[in-house]
Amino acid sequence: MIRAVVRGVGHYLPDRVVPNSEFEAIVETSDEWIRSRSGIERRHFAAVGQMTSDLATRAAQAALADARIDAAQIDAIIVATSTPDLTFPSVATMVQNALGMTKGFAFDVQAVCAGFVYALANANALILSGQATRVLVIGAETFSRLMNWKDRGTCVLFGDGAGAVVLAATEGTGTTADRGILATDLNSDGRYKDILYVDGGTSTGTTGHLVMEGKEVFRHAIEKLSETAHAALDKAGLTSEDVDWIVPHQANIRIIEGTAKRMQVPMDRVVVTVQDHGNTSAASIPLALSVGKARGQIKQGDLVVTEAIGGGLAWGSVVLRW
Repeated sequence: MIRAVVRGVGHYLPDRVVPNSEFEAIVETSDEWIRSRSGIERRHFAAVGQMTSDLATRAAQAALADARIDAAQIDAIIVATSTPDLTFPSVATMVQNALGMTKGFAFDVQAVCAGFVYALANANALILSGQATRVLVIGAETFSRLMNWKDRGTCVLFGDGAGAVVLAATEGTGTTADRGILATDLNSDGRYKDILYVDGGTSTGTTGHLVMEGKEVFRHAIEKLSETAHAALDKAGLTSEDVDWIVPHQANIRIIEGTAKRMQVPMDRVVVTVQDHGNTSAASIPLALSVGKARGQIKQGDLVVTEAIGGGLAWGSVVLRW
């Protein structure tokens, strides 16, 4: 049986680090207020002229180096992003060009904060169907460019960054002991559009700003994230007791803690980076995977569950053995 196995992982963060204290001059807030409600202490902002594709390319290069393969050996690139450089072409084709690839194919996936989970599921399907042997999957965002700097409830939460993984087709035994993606679970419900969206696009002729009903998003997040994680584990024939690491979407420490509690997984088995990066949307899971590996937390053979929820609402999870 063919499995899509993680062969390399990498990330990139812009140079500018923005501590909570910087927001005190912009909106009525404080470091204590932000930390207590989100767990965030700092985040990174892209420089002027630094695009989402630039961040994605740097993360891709790091993942390729970790996998010890050349870009020419990649069959496909999938970029999860809600902040593309341009309406079109895709960020993925820009990364393809930046890496010097002249073959293969590339496309973007837009599922906001759940984008990387959706991209992983698509990459897994490409590999299992035989359409690709090696897929570069990237989450990259410049969410700082969607902020309403007068809204203290949202502008303090988000940051910029990118993470990437290289997936490669590998023969497995068909058991849960196999390395690679063991199960995926994807969901969406368009009825909840109005609790998390950007008020711009072709309908307005503007980029727009992020709008969020925080309490409603929080309520849906804990319930739906734990449900999707259990659904993916069930599909794989596994339980929470088998999980070595949860690598969640890094939106809010209270959501992360609440989801882990529902899954009955202790926090010392959860990779947490929200304090350093803020919410980087589709970039947050691959960022956390890369940081988790660099810290020595995630090791080969570990069972990892990733889960995320974003505007749409769209949510999902992936169970994989590292």
